[in-house]
Amino acid sequence: MTPSIATDSKANLVGSLWMVLAMAAFAVEDVFIKAAAQTLPVSQILILFGLGGAIVFAGLAVLNRESLFTRDVLSRPMRLRVFFEITGRLFFVLAITLTPLSSATVILQATPLVVVAGAALVFGEKVGPRRWVAIFIGLLGVIVIVRPGSDSFSLLSLLAVLGMLGFAGRDLASRAAPASLSASILGLYGFLSVVIAGLLFSLWEAAPFVRPDPVASACLLGAVLAGVAAYTGLMKAMRTGEVSAVTPFRYTRLLFGVGFGVVLFGEDIGWSVLLGCGLIVLSGLFILWRSKQTTGQA
Repeated sequence: MTPSIATDSKANLVGSLWMVLAMAAFAVEDVFIKAAAQTLPVSQILILFGLGGAIVFAGLAVLNRESLFTRDVLSRPMRLRVFFEITGRLFFVLAITLTPLSSATVILQATPLVVVAGAALVFGEKVGPRRWVAIFIGLLGVIVIVRPGSDSFSLLSLLAVLGMLGFAGRDLASRAAPASLSASILGLYGFLSVVIAGLLFSLWEAAPFVRPDPVASACLLGAVLAGVAAYTGLMKAMRTGEVSAVTPFRYTRLLFGVGFGVVLFGEDIGWSVLLGCGLIVLSGLFILWRSKQTTGQA
């Protein structure tokens, strides 16, 4: 029994490290995108970023001798996944380019709460009253950060909320996606969705594309590499350790995102962000703990 426990503990440790690295890479991706937005239109950033990531994942799929297109790609869950990916990517990129990176990152951490609520409503998963209370407390944290009705309220702060809802919908659709689709294929179509988001937003933005200067080009390349690394690390984390063990380390993205916002962009962290952050994280950790307790009792 002891060797089995040791092996499981080691797998959880390795999975947790992969999760931390993935969250750090996601935060770096956000920094590069925010920096590129200083000189490039958002629509152009989305298109180039999406193309770069799609090319990388297409290459990985080809190396693994996977078909880039199958009938399962057109399944209803995949169509929904593309829709929510477009929504999440578009609004979150707008959030990190137009609002403080720190507050957008904190709001994004409410995604797991919405996923749990959506799983109960859409897939009929059992969620007890305690977890429902935790969900509402976490969403209250989002409201505390956005502060509707206050003098500091800005409609731009809703961009991060819409992005978070889009990512939650994407995660729910991913759970229903055909098992035949590998991580590389999901990554390919995820980044192609970003291209579509850029093309659609270009019609609204109506901003002429410009030739990226060396700094903007480096930022775009860095965003692509960080995005691919983050996605790969996330997949490795979820497939290495137990979900209940590695998932809490998603919240390390808060440390990286808020830290980058303060150090690199000179952002101030107000009481509302700190309070909202605490409510969201505590609610998420409680839900994970209750899920593990329920599974253990079963």
